[in-house]
Amino acid sequence: MSPRVVDPVARRRAVAEAVFRVVVRDGVEQASLRNVAMEAGLSIGSIRHYFDSHDAVVVFAVEFLIESIDQRVFEHVKSMRDPTDPRRPGERVLSEVLPLDDRRRDEAVLWLAFATAARTRPSLLPHAERLYDGLRRLCRRVLAVMSEAGTIAPAHDLDLESERLASLLNGLTVDGVLHPDRMTPELTLSVLRGHLDSLR
Repeated sequence: MSPRVVDPVARRRAVAEAVFRVVVRDGVEQASLRNVAMEAGLSIGSIRHYFDSHDAVVVFAVEFLIESIDQRVFEHVKSMRDPTDPRRPGERVLSEVLPLDDRRRDEAVLWLAFATAARTRPSLLPHAERLYDGLRRLCRRVLAVMSEAGTIAPAHDLDLESERLASLLNGLTVDGVLHPDRMTPELTLSVLRGHLDSLR
């Protein structure tokens, strides 16, 4: 019998997804190599083949999370300039980073968990900064496209409005994760829509 061939990319993805499940359920500190291996249905030796420590596996999972969100959001950003799209393109793009369904709620839980852990874990700090800066770049890009389309009053300072919008998104995310029965997806979207409409 020939030896089983392991796809390293698929294996790393499976490990990252196992980290996500552990962190969403139990928190970052519980994402040990042993717990992640159990969650992924793998031996610790299989995990150690790719990651030599708890920090290494968590850092990889954060990078994987950032890349997957960036890729999805970028696809929506590209469609913002489509004149045949009757929907609210800015709202659609920004809603991708809000906890409006199970997938995005889990991503928001992970974002909060990793960002909080970065306060005391230097290995996570660059990734928390990347998330922080990335949200502001996204807001700036969305507002720039809206401004070009004439859906933002020219008197607005886009740099300041980007900060204001990023802060709003952060607040909606925290409330949606911590108080989902009060900050519902419907209310979240209404608040975002009201804010964007106020810029007209």
